[in-house]
Amino acid sequence: MRTRTKVALGVTALALMAGIAAKTEQATIGASLFERAVGERVGRDTTAALPDGLHIGLCGTGSPLPSPGRAGPCSVVIAGKQIFVVDIGEGGGRNINLMGIPIGKIRGVLLTHFHSDHIDGMGPLMMNRWVSGTNTSPLPVHGPTGVEAVVAGFNAAYTIDNGYRTGHHGAAIAQPDGAGGIAMPFTLPQAGESNNVVVLDEDGLRITAFRVDHGPVEPSVGYRFDYKGRSIVISGDTKKSASLIAASNGADLLVHEALQPKLVKMMTAGLEKKGVKNMAQITRDILNYHASPEEAAETAKEAGVKQLVLSHIVPSIPSKFFYPAFLGDAAKRYDGPIVVGEDGMIFTLQAGKSDITQDTLM
Repeated sequence: MRTRTKVALGVTALALMAGIAAKTEQATIGASLFERAVGERVGRDTTAALPDGLHIGLCGTGSPLPSPGRAGPCSVVIAGKQIFVVDIGEGGGRNINLMGIPIGKIRGVLLTHFHSDHIDGMGPLMMNRWVSGTNTSPLPVHGPTGVEAVVAGFNAAYTIDNGYRTGHHGAAIAQPDGAGGIAMPFTLPQAGESNNVVVLDEDGLRITAFRVDHGPVEPSVGYRFDYKGRSIVISGDTKKSASLIAASNGADLLVHEALQPKLVKMMTAGLEKKGVKNMAQITRDILNYHASPEEAAETAKEAGVKQLVLSHIVPSIPSKFFYPAFLGDAAKRYDGPIVVGEDGMIFTLQAGKSDITQDTLM
């Protein structure tokens, strides 16, 4: 009996030693792999290899409905060496980093409207742009009237944190003058007048804002980017809108929000069945101020755009298996390419060419 006990103890000791050795080896390998990843990813700038032209990266294709693989609404537009962000939902700044797009080089943010899911990533973006670059002035935040209050609120919320970071890292790294944001409001024409206003026109890039119909949310706008003969339109949140069709006329690429009513109605029925009446009513309400994939396809056809990309996906789509159900009859209403947007996608519209290429940065 004693011999068996000694053998068992010996086997246990050997197993423990083997486990310790394995963990030590794992730690060594893990540290080596991590060091390699640091060399490949830290400080990378994926924009450096992009050809001259217009590019749009999807840094957030989700909505207020939770989706594990989708950040809140966020698009990053690159025109030559200029980088702009359109809307900045929760997680958008994180994805911009993961995509290798240098946050410190962002020239400005453009907000389509002030729903919380389109602005709730503003604080982290302002902070990361400040400390990761050499910016000595706040982040310009463009938007229709009302953007002043939004920016002031984020500045107030981050004032104490800004002081901590300057105190810890020093003014050479976290210069106080570069913290936060500065509101850059523009006034939309009165109803019945032209729907468009030029937000920026410099270095070959022209950014135009135009009214969309997201009532009762007012003001709400979309944006058109024109650069060296290429053009991208971002719809913002909207029902099918004549002003969006007009602004998208002849554009190369339209990034359009999309809500599939058939699937949302299934959610409403499920919520009602479980007695979650408040959320059930919200899912009913959202049907009247968003466009379906089919309506987005109609807009693309009527505007004569070359390619349609769907974003701000409602409801949450757990996998590509559900894309056909989400798209419905969209392909019957527009014969161009339709892409269900995913976080990390980037579309390239090279200057002097007519094609659109697609890649992923995540």
